[in-house]
Amino acid sequence: MTTVLLVSFLVVVTCIAIHYRSLVFISQFPIKHLSRHRWWINALIFGAIMTHIIEITLFSMAYYFLSHWPRLGNIQDMSGEPSTDFWYYSFVVFTSLGFGDITPHGSIRMMTALETLTGLILIAWTASFFIVQMQHWERDFEEKNNR
Repeated sequence: MTTVLLVSFLVVVTCIAIHYRSLVFISQFPIKHLSRHRWWINALIFGAIMTHIIEITLFSMAYYFLSHWPRLGNIQDMSGEPSTDFWYYSFVVFTSLGFGDITPHGSIRMMTALETLTGLILIAWTASFFIVQMQHWERDFEEKNNR
């Protein structure tokens, strides 16, 4: 269990750092042509989605790493056989969809719970970031048009 918690902690901290740096990078994009505002928003949202995919990939790599120690647990498909579909499983867990076609067994369940919590928080952080960012863009757009 200690190994799973340590690996989980390292992945969570790494994801938070990546997410923070990504949002800082995104916030520094100047919108020079406000008439093409929608293109910028699309590009920035695509960047945020790619950030989430990187974070999901980190968790899937951790599942892969931990699955090599059977005493730590594994993920199993519906027939009870060990699954190697770590990326799909991580995507489902991070987004808290929880289809149930792959389930965790053993200590790896703790990482699954932490990934779900991390995913919820990072997705909410992204959403709130874009709400605030769009308010700034709207204010800048109004200021430009009132000149």
